[in-house]
Amino acid sequence: MVGPRPAEAAARRAVRSALRDLVPGSLVLVACSGGADSLALAAATAFVASRDGLRAGAVVVDHGLQHGSAEVAAVAAAQCRALGLDPVEVRRVEVTGAGGLEAAARHARYAVLDDVAHRTGAAAVLLGHTLDDQAESVLLGLARGSGARSLAGMAAVRGTYRRPFLGLRRTDTEDVCTANGLTWWTDPTNGVPSPGRPADPRGATISGAAPAASALEEEPAAPLPLRSQVRARVLPVLEDVLGPGVAVTLARTADLLREDADLLDELAGRLLDEARVVDPADAEPRPGLAPVVLDTEVLRSAPAALRRRALRRAAAEAGSPAGSLFASHVATLDAMITDWRGQGPAHLPGDLRALRTRGRLFLRPARTPSQERTVPAETPAEPAQE
Repeated sequence: MVGPRPAEAAARRAVRSALRDLVPGSLVLVACSGGADSLALAAATAFVASRDGLRAGAVVVDHGLQHGSAEVAAVAAAQCRALGLDPVEVRRVEVTGAGGLEAAARHARYAVLDDVAHRTGAAAVLLGHTLDDQAESVLLGLARGSGARSLAGMAAVRGTYRRPFLGLRRTDTEDVCTANGLTWWTDPTNGVPSPGRPADPRGATISGAAPAASALEEEPAAPLPLRSQVRARVLPVLEDVLGPGVAVTLARTADLLREDADLLDELAGRLLDEARVVDPADAEPRPGLAPVVLDTEVLRSAPAALRRRALRRAAAEAGSPAGSLFASHVATLDAMITDWRGQGPAHLPGDLRALRTRGRLFLRPARTPSQERTVPAETPAEPAQE
């Protein structure tokens, strides 16, 4: 009897390890796009669940951003059902909102996954991100000048979500699909076709299906997303110059930084709790306008690394989108603590305002003039230069 291929065995071990804490009968959902990564995850999950007493289903999200997306979603769902996954839901979403197309699509996708998981009582939702995705995340973080948390990449577990394949390569997932006879879809915006399959600049490729010659002569209609450019152009150059294994070392860096970032975040959370001011005089009577109020002296006396993390968390808590908060925003808040010169309100993503007064830092949504109340400026009791 011939055993599973090495990639297939590795995929099954990764899924089993990710689900080892679940009790028999628990429902696990696979987020499936129809690509090789998520279909390989569906196959491995179906295998493990059937042997470990778990129930396994899938959610296929159709973003409707490309011609034929409904057909891609239907094929993906059919293959999930053929693997034995049940329930399998296909949901089409409208991709709208601020922050760019990628961010809007991500927000819509996770909203659907959250909804289905809540409605079905799923114990876990599995995502098909691989080691290659992790390496790309680290490079993007480096390019943005991000701190340790961003460079730590994607967590293997975050709430209901789990990423079993962070130790597997993209080539491994294709091997798993081939072993299981699965036909996968290659998103043209990824910029990198699978081996032996030229990418059609006008649309996706389905495993083994080469595009027409005329299509190969055309250029993509729009620039590739930034992550796809890292995948298609940056990583190959790094591997060519520095040698193979760059993606593996980048992913290892993420693992090491995550341990440090987890500890610093825990300590920053304690600092934020210590600095938080709860005073009826600071409370806002109108729902949605309650500010986060912080004691500036508590923050000022804290180590910079913890203070800045606490400020970032406070801004997110007040309503600023975490993905839009950059180092420059945190530096502005930090200056209001450590280099106070009487500067005016700071504008933050999410239409938030940061205002310092009476030794306190207020973080709150912007208000219309009719909602504003008079806020005393800094008094001689707290000089501008501290």
